[in-house]
Amino acid sequence: MRSRLVAALLALLCAWPSLAQDRANLRVFVGGQQRPDIMRELFREYEAANPGVKVKLEVGGASSDLHQKYLNMVLTARDTSIDAFLIDIIRPAQFAAAGWAEPLNAYLGNDLETALGGYLPAYRAANTINGKVIALPALADSLFLYYRKDLLEKYGEEPPKTWPELARIAKKIQAGERNPDLQGLSFQGKAVEGAVCTFLLPYWSQGGEIIRDGRFAFDRAKAEAGLDMWLGMVRDGVAKRNAAEVSTDDTRKEFQAGKVIFGVVWGYGWNHFQKGADTKVSGNVGVTTLPAMPGGEPVSCMGGWNWAVSAFSKQKEEAVKLIRWLSTPYVSKQLAIRGSFHPAFTSVYEDPEVLKAVPWFQDALPVVATARARPITPVYKQVSDALRINTNVVMAGVKTPAQALDEIEQRIARAVRR
Repeated sequence: MRSRLVAALLALLCAWPSLAQDRANLRVFVGGQQRPDIMRELFREYEAANPGVKVKLEVGGASSDLHQKYLNMVLTARDTSIDAFLIDIIRPAQFAAAGWAEPLNAYLGNDLETALGGYLPAYRAANTINGKVIALPALADSLFLYYRKDLLEKYGEEPPKTWPELARIAKKIQAGERNPDLQGLSFQGKAVEGAVCTFLLPYWSQGGEIIRDGRFAFDRAKAEAGLDMWLGMVRDGVAKRNAAEVSTDDTRKEFQAGKVIFGVVWGYGWNHFQKGADTKVSGNVGVTTLPAMPGGEPVSCMGGWNWAVSAFSKQKEEAVKLIRWLSTPYVSKQLAIRGSFHPAFTSVYEDPEVLKAVPWFQDALPVVATARARPITPVYKQVSDALRINTNVVMAGVKTPAQALDEIEQRIARAVRR
């Protein structure tokens, strides 16, 4: 018995150095749309540079909604097993209000300004809630106006600067092509998140706000002008009659099939248009800023993802170190080159190696630079529901813009007052 005990103690002592080296075992959650294969490669690189740290990747759903549902379940249960995760750009205020994300200010300390200084300003603002840094930018994105370069050149037109100009160019090309299946413009009118951006694009272009300093701030006249503009596109045959049924990927598919002159789509569309197996538009696609309302400024709707640390993690220090590395220009560059993900750093868009791998980023930067975050509020779901549902019913002809705006005002004002 004594000899067996001594042998066990000797084995434990021999194993002690390797056990001591395992400083942290971090578990990180990402979505299926965020290229887990590339993330694994990056985690291995981090492990090699940080002996004793192991990073386990957990992969969630293929959509933002499924991703969020899983995090809601885990974090509501105060589960300590996940240390860090990606959250959608619309979520930081919600996570801050729920107490789910660890504020990073204390961990960044004197490096706070240095750590945040290189980001595109809109991403820094979207991740800072009441002075607290809730997350660090990981992947940027925005809505782009894609257009048929070949058709605009054929008819001697330049990319439009305003929505009325877009309508004029679209009608000219439609008349010249005499193709009843050729849409002038495709945008999202279905009651999905894309319809929130549909509402906001012309409204923001006129300087409109939804929430300012935590309070409801709404300009009804500007909102009505925006909805009237979209209705005019449908009424004049620039957009198709069933615009209320168009989702984001419907626009992508129709543009890719050569059935659209102008398409409002997120950054993922570019690779489909150029390299998709069934694309009809490869080599004939241009990208530019979203048109403005007359007298307004071009504005895009911001997308993207951010790294956050769970408030319930038992390894917060190590988790913060990891996400700080994941939110650096170096990692952003790797994600751009390997996965065509948009950086949150201006400098990465201008990097020669990035431009060699993703040449269209030189045209993407001016668009991303105009992007604004959707309303930053812990009651974003209620805001989103009010905007997307009422934009949809206006496009469907169920309500007039005035009737829809009555409901938008009531629902958002009530949610913000809670």
